[in-house]
Amino acid sequence: MSLARQPQRRAVLTGGLLATAALITGCSSKDDSKTAEKTTAVGAAAATPSPSTSAPPGSPWAAFARLMEGNERWVDGALQHPDRDPGRRDFVAEEQDPYGVILSCIDSRVPPELIFDTGLGDLFVMRTGGQVVAPVVTGSVEYGPMTSGTPLIVVLGHQRCGAVKAAYTALKDDKPLPGNLQSIAEALRPAYEVVSKEKHADPVDAMVRVHIKQTSADLRSNADLAPLVKKGELAVVSAYYSLDTGRVEVLTGAPSA
Repeated sequence: MSLARQPQRRAVLTGGLLATAALITGCSSKDDSKTAEKTTAVGAAAATPSPSTSAPPGSPWAAFARLMEGNERWVDGALQHPDRDPGRRDFVAEEQDPYGVILSCIDSRVPPELIFDTGLGDLFVMRTGGQVVAPVVTGSVEYGPMTSGTPLIVVLGHQRCGAVKAAYTALKDDKPLPGNLQSIAEALRPAYEVVSKEKHADPVDAMVRVHIKQTSADLRSNADLAPLVKKGELAVVSAYYSLDTGRVEVLTGAPSA
């Protein structure tokens, strides 16, 4: 898809008008003065360049760096909320060019667009219980790299994963989970088998980490994705998200600059 990008905001002009109006009305009272200060701040924030005004990162390293910069903002509470306005909506309405693919868990506390401080049209996101894969999920992960040249895949697991905990207990006690939940447990069995042969202070957390690494390794060696990885056009990263700190820890596959 085309990498061309067009300016989407009249931010400087709008910010200037808002600030001028605020200053004119700010002379009437202290309350109005406070309002003017807030309005000026809003105008200044709107004038801040957004990643949406430039071409998306085209290399694995550049895409990885942008994601991790967004996560640093999430951790620090210095969010930019890029690519989340009507202008961006209009810009991507006809076509999209995401720079990353995220395979993560369905957990409500781990929304990729938030923890990486991204926005509309920036990421392909797949979410399954325990970030397990099946053919349709693998196909969804392959879509970006194989059709659009998306240069980065991140398999993102997380702390205190309920799906992995349930699977660990079911496999350990040999008591199947109800309904289709057992299919999640079976998909996690390879990670369980690794962890069950070792001693861990927190076997569930260890199972999360093993599963993330196994899944990313499988995708990296995938018959369709492996050639892209070999040519340096694609990186497959395994990562772990801390619910306590908000930080994403890279486990394997980080691309080099």
